[in-house]
Amino acid sequence: MRPLFALLIVFVTGCTAVAAHRLDERLGPRDPGRYDQAPAPVAPAPDYWTQVRPILDRRCVTCHACYDAPCQLNLSRYDGITRGASAETVYSSTRLTAAQPTRLGFDALSTRAWRERGFFPVLNERSPTPEANREGSLLLRLLALKQAQPGPGSGALPDKDFDFSLDRSQACAPLEGVGAYERSHPLWGMPFGLPALRSAEHDILSRWIEAGAPYTPPPPAPPAVARRVAEWEALLNADAPGAQLAARYIYEHWYIGHLYFDEAPDIRFELVRSRTAPGAPIDPIATRRPYDDPGVARVYYRLRPNEATPVAKTYMPLVLDSARLTRLRKWFFDTPATVDRLPGYAPETAANPFATFRALPVDSRYRFMLDDAKFTMMGFMKGPVCRGQVALNVIDDHFWVLFYAPEGEVSRNVQGLLDATQPNLRMPAEDSSSVGALAWLAYARAERNYLNTKSAFMAGKTAVRPRLEDLWTGDGRNPNAALTVFRHFDSASVVRGLAGERPQTVLLLGYPLFERMHYLLVAGFDVYGNVGHQLATRLYMDFLRMEGEQNFLTLLPLKDRQKVLDHWYRGRSEPRIRQFADTSAYYPGETGVRFHGPDSLGELYRLAQRHVRPVREAGLDFAGTGFSPAQGALLARLSAVKGRSASWMPELSLLALRKADGSVQPVTLIRNSAHSNVAQMFNEDARRLPEEDTLLALPGFAGAYPNAIFQLDPAELPRFVNAVEGLTGEDDLLRLVQRFGIRRTDSRFWPVSDALHDAWQRSSPREASILDYSRLENR
Repeated sequence: MRPLFALLIVFVTGCTAVAAHRLDERLGPRDPGRYDQAPAPVAPAPDYWTQVRPILDRRCVTCHACYDAPCQLNLSRYDGITRGASAETVYSSTRLTAAQPTRLGFDALSTRAWRERGFFPVLNERSPTPEANREGSLLLRLLALKQAQPGPGSGALPDKDFDFSLDRSQACAPLEGVGAYERSHPLWGMPFGLPALRSAEHDILSRWIEAGAPYTPPPPAPPAVARRVAEWEALLNADAPGAQLAARYIYEHWYIGHLYFDEAPDIRFELVRSRTAPGAPIDPIATRRPYDDPGVARVYYRLRPNEATPVAKTYMPLVLDSARLTRLRKWFFDTPATVDRLPGYAPETAANPFATFRALPVDSRYRFMLDDAKFTMMGFMKGPVCRGQVALNVIDDHFWVLFYAPEGEVSRNVQGLLDATQPNLRMPAEDSSSVGALAWLAYARAERNYLNTKSAFMAGKTAVRPRLEDLWTGDGRNPNAALTVFRHFDSASVVRGLAGERPQTVLLLGYPLFERMHYLLVAGFDVYGNVGHQLATRLYMDFLRMEGEQNFLTLLPLKDRQKVLDHWYRGRSEPRIRQFADTSAYYPGETGVRFHGPDSLGELYRLAQRHVRPVREAGLDFAGTGFSPAQGALLARLSAVKGRSASWMPELSLLALRKADGSVQPVTLIRNSAHSNVAQMFNEDARRLPEEDTLLALPGFAGAYPNAIFQLDPAELPRFVNAVEGLTGEDDLLRLVQRFGIRRTDSRFWPVSDALHDAWQRSSPREASILDYSRLENR
């Protein structure tokens, strides 16, 4: 077989070479650097920003953005289009050694450099004539294929022709092989598995590509924004060692954010490390992790404009307003920490924030993370770690997150605990991105040592009983005091406030645990790492989740804790760490909360809701969000659906209620899948408990990857609710989809999609972004 396979490779390579030669003869030789200088606009070519970009955003970016874009073709920004595509996949659960990163704006800064990394063009890189631009564009060929072969106009797409599974094989054909692709897969034009573009949209893209894909860089930031950028860069690049350390800490938490100013919220920035100081052009430093050695004596932290279209699966907006600037000055800069020598970037130090930032006050670090706790938590959900079912089955489908108050007894004693056990707070990322499969055992030992120290530390303070007053209330104004996290099988989302009446579990986080999660799942995780790195990260997160759950259980009566823990972990094997199996070993003291009924857990849930109610976001409730009382009552019935009926619903559905003016009111329907436990990586189906599934309806948008879209008139809402309540099997769900669903083949698909995105833009302009349709079910 090996000689035959080698012969096949030679044959395919030879065919590709012949095809390339023929293209060279007809259209001229390729120039890999053609788009290193973007072609200037020429009339009457369509304008990139006002005509082309909106079509790409609403029709193409829905699947082609971020790491999971098919063939790495990222259409959310112009340099993503000119970079092109690659047959190499970013996500891999079998990679034995770390792959080379391919991050836009960092790992290569020219099309010529991307060609050297194996990316092939989707725009014409041969003679700059209209004919060559048309015939030499892979992007246009695939759009034209869809126009010629739009596929079925109703019903489900044929399974024999379409595979929408998460880890499906990708067909990444360059222009030289697109003819064979078209013959083998005539229905695979773009948009893949969705309706074709309208003729007017296709015409605009065609004329733009024929004109050479002209582009004009966005104008410089307005003077007001430029002044704000200068103000922030001055703060983050002060010379004092304590200020430099604080700026490093801020960068390592904000580097994945989308930062903006009130003066121009549509202009977004990213915080980058640069070799150049403010005032000079930014020279970005590209490292795998934000704390890797930058290779220069002095790092400068710069705000670089980011023109990428916001996409829901990665968008993390954060406003840099005057109030935030004042808080940061107070926490870190007004009285800079005393730093004799700045810490280095050796992995064993840099991967441990408790060692690197020991000189910064714990109170300041914790308040910084809490200040926008949703932003911090979103990093765990929207960072690269959380793509894929194996990565995400470490969390439950519906859980709440609460925080210890910074001024409370627990927080005041944190530094002593950290100093007592700092060597045990090592992170898997200190072993780089190619980790041995059994490396996690060393971290299990370190975690056991840490918990022994922590449990002894807590046992010495049993006179100070855990109370509700220990929980942060957002200082009476900050809605980040409580969060709800939803897992949608292979993605996750987070909202402010406690959603739902009874979550599957609750995590109670203090500074050490919150910080470790960030450095495990965001700063320290390398999406290009090998399977050992991914395994160690996944298993370490088990420890952090269980520690957060045990923190919450300390608020229950001692006699009830074990029963709750055993229910949360039904059927699991005995954990290696005693504190995670024995609630009294974790903390032997009694609670300071007074309970009055037999259901102490349910009572604690209600007490927690009451405790943070003053800062609850109004957007969690249908009242006051544009729905009538009757509609709110009907939608509340959906949140009461439980058991088998709930289990038949898709993981994440969008419900578009039509209004008289043609716009829609969006509702998100979330199915929370129950499991006997989430303490194992595999065989998830064997641990499913569909009779305990629940459904939750929320106004607006939650989640990035809808699995189904339903549209109906308000008068049809009672019928829809009745149908969901009565689901008993696949046939019932199919009837629901046939009556109310917007399938992949539906001629209404793009109008409904546009109406949903428009509604999001109207209701939450600073958080609105583009949904991803790659997870839409094919029913």
